[in-house]
Amino acid sequence: MRLILLILLALVASSPVGAAPKLIFQGKFLWTVPLAGFGGFSGLDIQADGRHFATVSDHGKILTGVLQRRNGRISGVGIDSFVPLHDLKGRPVHGHDTDSEGLVLTENGTIYVSFEGHHRVWRYSTPGGKATRTGTHPDFAKMQVNASLESLAIDQGGALYTMPERSGRIDRPFPVYRHRRGTWKKVFSIPRRGRFLASGSDFGPDGKFYLLERDFLWYRGFATRIRRFDLTDKGFTNEETLLETAYGDYDNLEGLATSRDAQGNIRLTMISDDNFNILQSTEFVEFLLPASKPASKSGSNPVSKSTADQTVRTR
Repeated sequence: MRLILLILLALVASSPVGAAPKLIFQGKFLWTVPLAGFGGFSGLDIQADGRHFATVSDHGKILTGVLQRRNGRISGVGIDSFVPLHDLKGRPVHGHDTDSEGLVLTENGTIYVSFEGHHRVWRYSTPGGKATRTGTHPDFAKMQVNASLESLAIDQGGALYTMPERSGRIDRPFPVYRHRRGTWKKVFSIPRRGRFLASGSDFGPDGKFYLLERDFLWYRGFATRIRRFDLTDKGFTNEETLLETAYGDYDNLEGLATSRDAQGNIRLTMISDDNFNILQSTEFVEFLLPASKPASKSGSNPVSKSTADQTVRTR
């Protein structure tokens, strides 16, 4: 009996922290626009107002616009610009350089984009402006094609964080790289839990790090997971699983952005990459993390798709 108790205690101690507040499903918005090159959106960021946003596509384009809301839910999307990203000489990116994946839109208008073709992070002063380098790290050149710098986030101090989509092995943590004072360094890692791959990230208005992950089964579709962490001098701690959906609930959610709504709730907004595939769709999916309910300490409480899913279509 004592041996069984010791084994159970060891299992509890080695398990990831799963206690988390319950998310509230806010809505899903299907977005279609008759624009050449529309689709393939992988990176997303939204300003603090929860409305002005930018997204980048796998074909090296950036779209800026405004989310229109009714009773807090997305009811329409206004487009301000949809232009190619440019290279260091001011020419539209092409070929191996086009696969833009992660995005940071700062309050002063500076834009950062991570790419997983030629593995890099570039800075832009305007959506259609010329790129400038942020530097590099020796690991970037060794990363797997189509599985590298998928996510990009910026903390409250202005440091950038990026990580590859794949860690190399299912039991190997995801390495995290930080850009601060002009230099990229591999500083921390995040545990990999099962088959899920990293696809997007953001620092929330609460200062915590939110990681969007996805998995895919050809016969069932995509599954989505969101984990949240505190970031300390020792790395990413206090892991919580906020969301884990069933396969097929949503499309290929790759971009994540956080903001606060009028009631102070944290809004988690995601966008899907349709891979320019007629069988897939571009969709915004939103959940709310209530401001009034502190995190539970009594076990994991991931949520799946709400049965009250209200889908909005636009053309």
